[in-house]
Amino acid sequence: MASTEEHQHPEESQADTESSVSASEYEEARILSACERHDIEELRVLAIGPGGFLSDQLRSQAWPVLLGIDANEIINGSTEASGSWRQLPRHRDEEQVKLDVDRSFVYYPNDNSQAQLDEKKSELSDLIKQVLREQPYLCYFQGYHDICQVLLLVLPAGLRAPAMSRLSVLRIRDFMLPTLAPAIVQLRLIPDLLRAVDESLFQHLSRNEPYFALSDTLTMFAHNVQRYSDIARLFDALIAREQVFSIYVFTQIVLRRRDELLEHEEPDMLHFTLSKLPPDLDLEAVITEAALLFDRHPPESLRSWRHISSASVLKTTRDPKALSRQSLRDGQELFKKQVRELRWAERQQKMVQTVWANRTLLFTILVGVGAIYLRKTPAWAGLAAWMTRFIRN
Repeated sequence: MASTEEHQHPEESQADTESSVSASEYEEARILSACERHDIEELRVLAIGPGGFLSDQLRSQAWPVLLGIDANEIINGSTEASGSWRQLPRHRDEEQVKLDVDRSFVYYPNDNSQAQLDEKKSELSDLIKQVLREQPYLCYFQGYHDICQVLLLVLPAGLRAPAMSRLSVLRIRDFMLPTLAPAIVQLRLIPDLLRAVDESLFQHLSRNEPYFALSDTLTMFAHNVQRYSDIARLFDALIAREQVFSIYVFTQIVLRRRDELLEHEEPDMLHFTLSKLPPDLDLEAVITEAALLFDRHPPESLRSWRHISSASVLKTTRDPKALSRQSLRDGQELFKKQVRELRWAERQQKMVQTVWANRTLLFTILVGVGAIYLRKTPAWAGLAAWMTRFIRN
């Protein structure tokens, strides 16, 4: 029997094509209109919808709006400021930047000559060094170059450094602190989400600390996603949504791999599997499902949310409109607050370690003081002797 497609009239096929083109043109018009109006809410909706912002041409207009950049003002004033960053002192991490840039552009673009790739590496090096020299308090991390190369490929030259500066200071600031401790704290949200959605999968993975998610969340998935079209599409959603959305994306990827993960019992094998993204990952479905997961289980409902610093990007980007109004100076002040919190936590930890290391001596002193105070009653002496034996053991 002939299929329905074989009996389709030419005019029907033409109508379908025209309808498809019309739908595409309509979505493009919506994106452009939202960009012109700086309508962040509309862009957030479009970023989650099928195809996201559809093309790099549209992304180059949408991403700056979402990052709080006035593209026209920057482009008009970029000529006179061009190159001035080169006169600034070198950043302490520039040697590591060079090593990472040398091994950049591994997966994409794959249609460039060696000379073109060398030129892109030179541009990438300049982009990273400009951001770090202009914000010298930031600490470079390995994988930062993966994020930068995506913005470099999408945005025009004049917008790259301003966009990457705001992304660094206001969106991924937690990863550019002197320690990755805040990044580790963020990962605790993943088990919380798994527990809320799939108790059996949570129990299966509970033997593993969620360090397997560090590479993907740290680099906005740019280190492991190998197709340029996929990472550009994913960046639409990650830039449009709250910073914590990357946690939901990773969790949704884990949920989609449920059957595969339940086949492994060994913690090492589970960690290896979870630290690699599957090559056939349906990112479009992941983004849609992650958005639904966010709506059903917002971050405030997760137990570990209360351990997140109020200065963390997870909380300072919770309101996307507020983010667009934040300045680089605001980000720097939040950075300083986070550093103070980290130093205080380190001092507390050292204090606890010191007390524990000297617990016998300190307890002996306590016993002596207590004995004097209580005039060394038999009951006190017996209790003190028992506690001394307990501490020493």
